[in-house]
Amino acid sequence: MVKNKWRILGFASMLALVLILAACGGSDDSENSNSSDGSENEETATVGDGKEIELVYVNWDSEIASTHVVGKVLEDLGYDVKLTSLDNAAMWEAIANEEADGMVAAWLPVTHGDLYEANKDSLVDLGENLSGAKTGLVVPSYMEDINTIGDLQDYADELGQKITGIDAGSGVVQSAEQALEDYNLEGWEVQTSTGGAMTTALGEAINSEEPIVVTGWTPHWKFADYDLKYLEDPEETFGGEEYIATMVRQGLEEDLPNAYKVLDQFNWTTEEMETVMLEISNGADPEEAAAAWVEENQELVSEWTEGIE
Repeated sequence: MVKNKWRILGFASMLALVLILAACGGSDDSENSNSSDGSENEETATVGDGKEIELVYVNWDSEIASTHVVGKVLEDLGYDVKLTSLDNAAMWEAIANEEADGMVAAWLPVTHGDLYEANKDSLVDLGENLSGAKTGLVVPSYMEDINTIGDLQDYADELGQKITGIDAGSGVVQSAEQALEDYNLEGWEVQTSTGGAMTTALGEAINSEEPIVVTGWTPHWKFADYDLKYLEDPEETFGGEEYIATMVRQGLEEDLPNAYKVLDQFNWTTEEMETVMLEISNGADPEEAAAAWVEENQELVSEWTEGIE
């Protein structure tokens, strides 16, 4: 009798263990798996579940800031985020060719207008993420006698007939080169460099109160640090007000629906972007500056992540 009782108890214990393991073994391989009662499993509570997403950007201070902020939000949702800096054309081609997943760095309608027209049929336009952007030629405000691009001719000797630009092939440099023709600035040149080299040259000139003209755009931290002004552009070579848009590859909505939703809902102001840009320009690592901003602006971040499933 005693032996039979122990056999029955042993069999019951084994059966209970099997049932427990079966209850814990169910899982779902979807982007955000849920248990059968609708609650999230502890092991699959992360939305991205480690899936990789690559964002590309042009190496401008504004796009470094925005891309790192969006990247941090996606990282916090559980994605394996890769951020890649490319030149303008390569950035657009990477999205159109589905070599990268998205970007929040499309300046329209003028700066990247040609690139948009060349690639628009091969990508998905999610619309603007920032309004009130602008490009043009910029001088320190102490250059009181120069107010329009045409006035540059009066400063030809002082400026050495040189406009300090950024990377060759960028939209603002192309517009600056066109401005030389539109305003008959013969003998002038746009000296290309990098965004960092341009702002360094600007800072050195301002510290010495020397004349300088640079290619400029808003948002940019230099407008928070220095007293600057845009030169009026009556020929509208640089166009009017611009906006920055988000572009993603075809198929992203089906492959990573939650990441697509975040990118679609991402939207902020020039002041918010410039806060991050200024931190980076003051020496903060872009990842650290983005992480600090995201932590301090959870209310806005919650709008970007609204409806995540």
